[in-house]
Amino acid sequence: MFFKDIVGQNQVKEHLIRTVKDGFIPHAQLFCGPEGVGKFPLALAYAQYLNCEYPAEDDSCGECPSCIKYKHLAHPDLHFVYPIVKKAAKKKDVCDDYIAEWREFVKSNNYYFNLNKWLENIEAENSQGLIYAKESEEILRKLSLRIYEAKYKVMIIWLPEKMHESCANKLLKIIEEPTANTVFLLVSDTPDNIITTIQSRCQRINIHGVDKADLVQALESEYNITPADAANVAHLSKGSYLKAIETISLNDEHKYFFELFVQMMRASYARRIKEIKAIANELGTIGRENQKSFLIYCQRMVREYFVSNMGQPDMVYMAQDESGFGMKFAPFINERNIVGFMDELALAERHVEQNVNAKMVFFDLCLKITMLIKQ
Repeated sequence: MFFKDIVGQNQVKEHLIRTVKDGFIPHAQLFCGPEGVGKFPLALAYAQYLNCEYPAEDDSCGECPSCIKYKHLAHPDLHFVYPIVKKAAKKKDVCDDYIAEWREFVKSNNYYFNLNKWLENIEAENSQGLIYAKESEEILRKLSLRIYEAKYKVMIIWLPEKMHESCANKLLKIIEEPTANTVFLLVSDTPDNIITTIQSRCQRINIHGVDKADLVQALESEYNITPADAANVAHLSKGSYLKAIETISLNDEHKYFFELFVQMMRASYARRIKEIKAIANELGTIGRENQKSFLIYCQRMVREYFVSNMGQPDMVYMAQDESGFGMKFAPFINERNIVGFMDELALAERHVEQNVNAKMVFFDLCLKITMLIKQ
């Protein structure tokens, strides 16, 4: 992974390169920020630059044996940890059991992806991705081995907030006092969900949304769209390159979530109990990660429709289909029910997280919406 291939984030790139040149390499760094802004690509490009045999002024050489192995994500001193689902039948219960799928997935998505995409790729179904307790034994075993050929042994932990508490606690000592020339790079969407004792042992690198100008330039060159369309997509994505890609492709998940949202709101407004029950039953079958994503999507849409009532288009981030539905629906989201809507959607998300029966959660949510929407 090259720094030059990462969209925007020039200040972060300069900071990371400078630490290598100055010889100041913190042994544990926490890359944190919103989903899709380039945290994982930055961590990987930084790791490659650290171990490049002939680094240029602002990037890896791309030709030395180390860079070639990094290109294939197969360097013997590069290790990955990421959420997985246990599959007893296939004897898959640690990250290395998924390493072939992981390498192919990362490269095929051009290093920009999210948890839902990964879990869909490994057919997680209703299971929630976790970094299980057993993974700590694998991490400690790998770090106990000598460095094969690199300057630094690098452990990239993607979404450390998904670590089982016992796994996280077992890593405290090694993160605080790692073996020589060992670097931990933690990549997090929600760093506040990481246990505080790990947070305190890491140097935090805050990564914000990609600048709009950088997004527009990347979208124009990569997707051959007009400057006006690129600017509109960049506005909708709110600094997330991953969101921008999804907006252009109008991916199936977006279409599905939008259609479900429309059905749920229309059925709740009309108080059609039979239809509400059918929607709840369907939502109960899409898997817990997708259920949580749908509820997050609903929260975003309610927020957008409420803001759109204020007549401030620059503050609204909706696709064309969402905006079209909002012309009639937005007035039903107002100051009398906005707090209730957000509270109920957040409560449903917590219940899904806690493995409450999903069909009951969504049926109850729809019934509450029937009351809120009339206020």
